[in-house]
Amino acid sequence: MRSRSDRFSFIELLIFAAVAFAVLCLCVCIGSVSISLADTLSVLWDGVKYQAGWTSAAPEGLQASIILSVRLPRVLCVAMTGAALALAGGAMQGLLKNPLADGSTLGVSSGAALGAVIAIALGIRFPGLPFAGTMVMAIVFAFLSLVLILTLAYRLDYSLATNTIILIGVIFSMFVSSLMNIIVTFAADRIQNITFWTMGSLQGASYQNALVLLGVLVIFGGIILRRAQELNAFAVSEDNARHIGVDVRRVKLVILITVSALIGVCVSIGGSIGFVGLVTPHIVRMLVGPNHRRLLPASLFGGAVFLMLADLAARTLLSPIELPIGVVTSLVGAVMFVVIFYRSRRRG
Repeated sequence: MRSRSDRFSFIELLIFAAVAFAVLCLCVCIGSVSISLADTLSVLWDGVKYQAGWTSAAPEGLQASIILSVRLPRVLCVAMTGAALALAGGAMQGLLKNPLADGSTLGVSSGAALGAVIAIALGIRFPGLPFAGTMVMAIVFAFLSLVLILTLAYRLDYSLATNTIILIGVIFSMFVSSLMNIIVTFAADRIQNITFWTMGSLQGASYQNALVLLGVLVIFGGIILRRAQELNAFAVSEDNARHIGVDVRRVKLVILITVSALIGVCVSIGGSIGFVGLVTPHIVRMLVGPNHRRLLPASLFGGAVFLMLADLAARTLLSPIELPIGVVTSLVGAVMFVVIFYRSRRRG
């Protein structure tokens, strides 16, 4: 029988969910026009009643327009993007036994960005889904990048040491950056969109984007959460996982595909937002421990809270100027990267 501490308890779920909801309300309240919490909750409740068909009167007024048309869809997209990136980072760290594994440090986000930039430059679209071309290209390039990076690391170092993977990830990111600069040179008419997008921003996010993120998070995030026990085995060693009956190759492929899908969709909608998957699992691990059955669900909420606060800082620190959210996460992530790398070297 497993102990209760082995699982993410219902009380913990309520606590993390309450914190995430409180931060969501805070982010919806604060902006260029501040709105009180009471008015915000009133507008949100009126919106719920209207969408549920409990009333025929749609919320009206300036505050309702700001909250329901501008801030709420953006904050929802920010929350789900943070949750997806944190979950992907936690899964990669467990799979690779690498404390620095993350889409940004391994170059996966750069690969996804390259695919999305190619789609933007060439105008690749699917009928009825204007952003589907960018999304598909980002997912495909994220997966191919991850496979390429791990293959090169394995060829150079069979132990897949942290330094080797990070070094190849950095080199690959530089190579991808050069390719994107070449593409920008030949796509001068789209340079403004590409440049702002590569810095990471969810400005102008819509409910349609939120639905896509929710669907991807439920499908691919659910697959990762169901693999928590296998990731616990990987955290010890691949041999340990194999000895207890885990299909190592199959689980690896499933995790790589799901992580690539999560990162690819997030990059296609919000651009390059780095270090969320690196920072959040480490913070959460200090609260709930290393067990992936607890770590992964907590990372979902932790990533949502972290990115919502980062987006709030991006919107308000230099108001009325808005910083790209990727700038804020990179500033925080760079410091955390040094701390984590230093601690891992000392333990090594």
